[in-house]
Amino acid sequence: MSFDESLVALVEEALEPVGTVAMRKMMGGAMLYCDGLVFALLYGDSLWFKADADSDAVWDAQGCERFTIAFKDGKTETMNYRRASDDVYDDPDALRECARLALEAGARAAARKAPRLPRSGKNAKGRA
Repeated sequence: MSFDESLVALVEEALEPVGTVAMRKMMGGAMLYCDGLVFALLYGDSLWFKADADSDAVWDAQGCERFTIAFKDGKTETMNYRRASDDVYDDPDALRECARLALEAGARAAARKAPRLPRSGKNAKGRA
């Protein structure tokens, strides 16, 4: 499946006061980043915002469904993204509010990841 590339321009324009939006295509869709932090997924004609346990209640209250993908082998997978409500496509303020919530979830996810050790070419005893 592809994605609606016009959504990138819509998000870039709405988030201009917030930060720089970048896109990375992957698996028929695209990931959106704001100042290097992942916050949304484009898939088909929809925008999906990053979510987590801390933000689920807000997304549920807005009726935003969870992102679920079906694979050719019949398996399905649900990911921590929520479909944008219809108003975000016409209201930049609503889009920014959803993006803020998604950026907070993205920041929490990034903070939970263990920091990687730098590669120096040396083993644990300091030998190359």
